[in-house]
Amino acid sequence: MELDKSFAVAFAGMSAESQRLKVIAENLANADSTAQTPDQDPYKRKIVNFEDVFDRQLGVDKVKVSGITTIQTGFGRRYEPGHPAADASGYVKTPNVNSITELMDMREAQRSYEANLNVIQAAKAMLSRALDVLQG
Repeated sequence: MELDKSFAVAFAGMSAESQRLKVIAENLANADSTAQTPDQDPYKRKIVNFEDVFDRQLGVDKVKVSGITTIQTGFGRRYEPGHPAADASGYVKTPNVNSITELMDMREAQRSYEANLNVIQAAKAMLSRALDVLQG
């Protein structure tokens, strides 16, 4: 039956987008965090990497999270001379997290998650109708 393939692909997509949403939430939670000393870096933005994986048993490509990458560049600077992480000039490195970018990524992940959920609901409805036809 082909519906089992639809369920598997959609569940894999939902799982991947769920992990993406968790990473985005972590980025947003740490958007204002700083290091403890001047020689340390602040929180570094993370992004989720996806890859296609062929499921031999079902004969379909599914998405999975291949890893989480930490972005090492693009720190901001804020003048705060009394901060423990301030350098000799009084500047503190700030995380490379842009809240607007994270919110856009969150919305995209949410829409992808919802699309996969709609696939599951449609497949479930088709399966239910097929059972009704067979019974009736």
